[in-house]
Amino acid sequence: MKKVISAALVLALTVSLAACFGEGRQEAAKFVNTQSSGAAELEYTAGGATTLVYGSGDYSSINPALYEHGEINSLLFLGLTAHDKDNNVVPGLASAWEWSDAAKTYTFTLRDGLTFHDGRPLTSADVKFTFEVIKDEANGSENASNYEDITAIDTPDDKTVVFTLSAPNAAMPDYLTMGILPKHLLEGKDITQDSFNQNPIGAGPYKLAAWDMGQSITMERFEAFCLGTPKIGTIIFKIVEDYNARALQLKSGELDLALVTPKDAREFNSVSGFDVYDMNTADYRGILYNFGNSFFAENPGLPAALSYAIDRESIIQAVLLGQGEAAYSPLQKGRYNNPNIEKYDYNPEKAKAAIEELGWAVGAQGYYEKDGKQLAFAIAAPATDQVRVDMANICVQNLQDIGVNAAVELPARTDWAGQYAYLIGWGSPFDPDDHTYKVFATEKGANYSGYSNANVDALLTGARASFEKSERLPLYEKFQEELANDPAYTFIAYIDALYVAKKGLTGITTDTVLGHHGVGIFWNVWQWSR
Repeated sequence: MKKVISAALVLALTVSLAACFGEGRQEAAKFVNTQSSGAAELEYTAGGATTLVYGSGDYSSINPALYEHGEINSLLFLGLTAHDKDNNVVPGLASAWEWSDAAKTYTFTLRDGLTFHDGRPLTSADVKFTFEVIKDEANGSENASNYEDITAIDTPDDKTVVFTLSAPNAAMPDYLTMGILPKHLLEGKDITQDSFNQNPIGAGPYKLAAWDMGQSITMERFEAFCLGTPKIGTIIFKIVEDYNARALQLKSGELDLALVTPKDAREFNSVSGFDVYDMNTADYRGILYNFGNSFFAENPGLPAALSYAIDRESIIQAVLLGQGEAAYSPLQKGRYNNPNIEKYDYNPEKAKAAIEELGWAVGAQGYYEKDGKQLAFAIAAPATDQVRVDMANICVQNLQDIGVNAAVELPARTDWAGQYAYLIGWGSPFDPDDHTYKVFATEKGANYSGYSNANVDALLTGARASFEKSERLPLYEKFQEELANDPAYTFIAYIDALYVAKKGLTGITTDTVLGHHGVGIFWNVWQWSR
């Protein structure tokens, strides 16, 4: 049995691809885009040559196949699929796709007339090349674990791509939002070192015009963008890493849009000429413990004990000014949340009792000691992220209060292997496999803590192999229970994304749940206008 859904209907009603599998296991499921109607809904006449200046973090390389982070990827690149304002999967470069349970294949059909920014055709060969680059271990892609189920990629013609999987993977359509790279520019080259990373060419709504390293990245609209010609003519990502400087430059007129701190957002509420967007996110902060460091490798029970010492509500009020909520799970903001797990509510006495159960005792200096070693470690935080720095400082004070000799360090570069702990941020509003499997499963691409739990591995592997929520939900609930009992992180808070824009900017969808670092606001940037 096959189930067919019109992409035009999906775009109008935001029906999730998951609905294709909602009536029991089927031999095949199909997602079809009627190009004549589906694409037309997104097309319009381009407006004047307006410019938007965005306050951005810095970049040294831009390549979605290698590096997950980067809001700029959604402007320069487009994947086979995309996400709508409700984070449902919708057509991107592909006009249709089909899953065959019997063959364990996803078959994608590309739109007609696709081109890269340099005018060269975009074909199935480019799609195959992109995912082979990601899967090549020599390239060290942060995203490789998302595609490890792919065993073969076939291209029977220029418009057809067939992915063969070792097992069903319900998250694959979400992961195929990955931007497609041009084979003709990168084949045979060392993609990790190639100058393409500083001169990226994709098929997204904007193309690179100029890059002044450390200062700005200028992009011009791509007239041939397959979802419709962008209305804003030029978008400049001005590099302003310091959040306080972003607020000042918004007020001075140097920036038109920026992600700001809660403190600055509150001030802009009373400043005329600006709109403040308080946007919900799946973006959490927590303390990552480095199990590759001998200290936590030899004391695996400490993260659970220390988690009781953190006063989350104080952090939310003092640092986020109430713009967030206490965190206890990486899936807390989605349909697979399990609220019935240990949340590690603030309880200093319970923290001390748990530490003492592990064999630690308060020494002469007032700090816990065991076997001649003091319970002492540093929490690293990025100096340019004041919210994380402030969170780290409060966490350290909380730990000092119970007899842990904790400190904050602000390294110039993150030392994933050598550090004790890190004020981490993660989170995804998409399929529950995203930012769980690659973050918490053993030796996956974003498991920077060196965390390893065989039960977690089995649960996450099983959950990604089922299309049915009724089958996936108990696995994800058990995963959250297992992670709570044996934590990799001390979860602290989910944070709102607070954007400030000059009045007159239209197109931002305020009810879209954003991802890590507020990523996702540009999902429909080609529809924005000023």
